[in-house]
Amino acid sequence: MGSVCVFCGSSRGAEGRYLEHASDLGALLARRGFRVVYGGAQVGMMGVVADAALAAGGEVVGVLPQSMADREIAHTGLSELHVVDGMHERKAMMAELSDAFIALPGGIGTLEELFEIWTWMQIGLHDKPVGLLDVAGFYQPLLRMVEHMVREGFLHSANRDTLAVDADPVRLLEAFSRHAAPVDKWATLDTSP
Repeated sequence: MGSVCVFCGSSRGAEGRYLEHASDLGALLARRGFRVVYGGAQVGMMGVVADAALAAGGEVVGVLPQSMADREIAHTGLSELHVVDGMHERKAMMAELSDAFIALPGGIGTLEELFEIWTWMQIGLHDKPVGLLDVAGFYQPLLRMVEHMVREGFLHSANRDTLAVDADPVRLLEAFSRHAAPVDKWATLDTSP
């Protein structure tokens, strides 16, 4: 892994510990020699991740849609900033530039990015590790829903297991080193009428 994409909120969250974990993750990735790829904004947790990685001597690449750049939320101190036409191009470029993906706490945009990149893995568009940094149990309600999807037959348990989850970023990166290819969704799909 050379580059790790971080999905996280453009808001700061209700508790300071979210920002603390965002800063810790950015600094850890930089110290470990990973290039950080993220959404390119200077606001919220996104800005905190970028600032911490830069302060630790890391390389940070942002990808931001023009509509957001027009609102002047682009981070101006990045190693690279790509301004693209829209959200679809943004996510495609972030995926292309990254070797792994970590979701910190965030809102619907973070969840949308997480589920899209995890879906792309499940259908064979990439074989890169995807994980949740479960700060203060933030993702526990979502993980209960994932278990519900497995129980109800909408998600194969082996594909559930491709999502690495940990509250500790060091252990999460270690889990990435053990990443296994997902089960072929189509091979396990019941196509009976």
